[in-house]
Amino acid sequence: MNPEDQAPEPANLRFLRRLVTGLTAVMLAGLILIIALIVMRFRDTAPPLPADIHLPEGEIARAVTLAEGLVIVVTDSNRVLIHDRLTGRLKQVIALTE
Repeated sequence: MNPEDQAPEPANLRFLRRLVTGLTAVMLAGLILIIALIVMRFRDTAPPLPADIHLPEGEIARAVTLAEGLVIVVTDSNRVLIHDRLTGRLKQVIALTE
């Protein structure tokens, strides 16, 4: 085809092409923003934990909960063991009653 054979582009088609190009750019910017927010959110470092926590002899941990400054362990003998989060030292023992 010769360039002389082509009809001029209609104004509506030119507007539609620009609109689609603009929307594509906005969607790409939004996708990049969402990915950046996810990366920043999950890049946070984990809170400090003790190297190890020693349970009393014969105890088996059934649940562990992390609280601010504490590691709380519920054992199979219905006792709650509260450990210091930084050192792992046992701070308190609470017996649960039924």
